[in-house]
Amino acid sequence: MDISGIATPEFVEVDADTKLGKVRSLFEQENPKGLIVTRDGEYAGVVTERQLVRSRIEAGTKVSALVRSAPRIERTENVREVARMLVEGGVKVAPVYEGERLYGVVTADGVLSAVLDNLDALRVDQIMTEDVITVAEDSHVGQAINRLRDHGISRLPVVNENGRLTGVMTTHDVVEFVVRDDERQHKGDRSGDSDRMLDLPVYDLMTSPVLTTTPSESVRDAVGRMLDEDVAGLVVSPEEVDDLVAGVVTKTDVLRALTYTEEERMDVQITNVTLLDGLSRESLVESITDVVDKYQRMHVHHAHVRLHEHKEKLRGTPLIQCQIRLRTNEGQLAGSGEGYGAEQAFRVALDKLERNVLELKSVNADEEYRGQLLRKLDEL
Repeated sequence: MDISGIATPEFVEVDADTKLGKVRSLFEQENPKGLIVTRDGEYAGVVTERQLVRSRIEAGTKVSALVRSAPRIERTENVREVARMLVEGGVKVAPVYEGERLYGVVTADGVLSAVLDNLDALRVDQIMTEDVITVAEDSHVGQAINRLRDHGISRLPVVNENGRLTGVMTTHDVVEFVVRDDERQHKGDRSGDSDRMLDLPVYDLMTSPVLTTTPSESVRDAVGRMLDEDVAGLVVSPEEVDDLVAGVVTKTDVLRALTYTEEERMDVQITNVTLLDGLSRESLVESITDVVDKYQRMHVHHAHVRLHEHKEKLRGTPLIQCQIRLRTNEGQLAGSGEGYGAEQAFRVALDKLERNVLELKSVNADEEYRGQLLRKLDEL
């Protein structure tokens, strides 16, 4: 299945020097799915409506200040490859071309809507993130922001002193607070005091009640709820206790699942691929393969390398966090580490992964859903 029926011509094209005030007006008038930015007639990047709405940048600023790099996609590209490109580019919208002609855009929501019926063979617990970072409801917003940034995530389940789920705080909640009308009433009537924002308790900014799912729910139903409610993810709670945190599942997790393959070669996905610097995809695959080969019975179905850049630098080289996660016939394995530059961070994470592989004694195989899911995905 290609994206010819998913790509939409509902977009606005503007020059990089266009003022944000005009761009915001275009979104209000035409309600496009995305905005393509060009410079001297050449594609430069994308801007989403959400970026514009949530930005505090003055109307006279050029739109180039908000441009995000996004992969250029052919209209005949396979939907699974498009899912990979969106995830690796860290974007939710990308330009679609017919030859050299800009046709329109493709969005993550468009891809998920198109493949929704193919996701009924997959359960939430098979793609969700189980190692969830949470925050206490009485923690300061500044602490929560640091946690979001340090872990490179966009949402934090909020728990009370008993560890029970009471809300969720996202990067969008933070931005909305900053741009919110100063006169709008809020808990304690403190919303207009942006200088005190970092000292506010998370409870004041969190969203409650929380939209949740269960580990056994089909991904089709979970994604349907995300699309209906216009949210990027759901907190996963156990069936028997609906206010505990068992995991988090996001639209990105689902897009990533679309890239799973039955091919013999290792399927490797890289998030924030632009941070690789001198490393190549081939060298990453070779290094991971060398580690996996030390445990002969292991077959890797999917490998995910995630890079996150911290603000800290050493002689101009940024501190990078690297996480390597493997989905194998022996279960899931992971390793993480930090270093200055992508190569050093990857080597630290790879060393940790190798120790985990060699220490593997017995892990329950996680294969029951795979054949059924992949047969459905192969139809796409």
